[in-house]
Amino acid sequence: MSKPTHTARAKAKAPGKRSAASKTPHAKGHHRPIELYFWPTYNGLKISIMLEECELPYEIKGININRGEQFDAHFLSISPNNRIPAIVDPEGPGGKPISIFESGAILQYLGRKTGKFYPKDERGRVEVDQWLFWQCAGFGPMAGQAHHFREYAREQIHYAIDRYTNEMNRLYGVMNKQLVDRDFLAGEYSIADMACWGVVKNVHRQGQTLEDFPNVNAWWERMNARPGVQRGSTAGDFLRKPNYDATKDPLAAQHLFGQTARS
Repeated sequence: MSKPTHTARAKAKAPGKRSAASKTPHAKGHHRPIELYFWPTYNGLKISIMLEECELPYEIKGININRGEQFDAHFLSISPNNRIPAIVDPEGPGGKPISIFESGAILQYLGRKTGKFYPKDERGRVEVDQWLFWQCAGFGPMAGQAHHFREYAREQIHYAIDRYTNEMNRLYGVMNKQLVDRDFLAGEYSIADMACWGVVKNVHRQGQTLEDFPNVNAWWERMNARPGVQRGSTAGDFLRKPNYDATKDPLAAQHLFGQTARS
């Protein structure tokens, strides 16, 4: 049985044998939908926002990372790092399917595929790339460490909490300075902004407040005024139970943390 989601173009299929679920927007024309392997984390939402902004047909393949579905053999064949998001585009280069993992690589691919939100000229592309990589290499991972030590760690390690809380403060300061004289990170709205949206959504979890960074706050309001961001940011709402809190779920911690090469 299907249930409606945030957009009239989409429908969500109920889970089958696995707890994974899917959402299939109505395809435009005869284009086959992109398969989005996804859980509604800030990394996953980067891609659902981009797909909505580009108005590409896509189907969500829910990967419940709190229940270990990221370790399934089929998903690992698409994302060998066992991390979401990943996509399969059935109409890839040369009309042949292609699978892609890592959020930055997916955003760049979709930008090249559609010609949207990713400049074609080298100078403009470099401007976007450096802020996209800033998010993927720093802003996002440091936020993850802040979340871990502030919320998930079994013991309070004050050095680690201070280290990552302060680093997030520094990174918000970098972003705030970049936005002094521009509306978006690279000037024009781009995949770099989409990449940063989910981190800023969790600003309070990082021990920060947007009132301390007025340019980031103004950017946040501009982002949330975009219909594509509004649709993409709620694309996975149907996957999560209301009021679910992973920090209070010991089973989730087993699947999210502590893996080694032998796991």
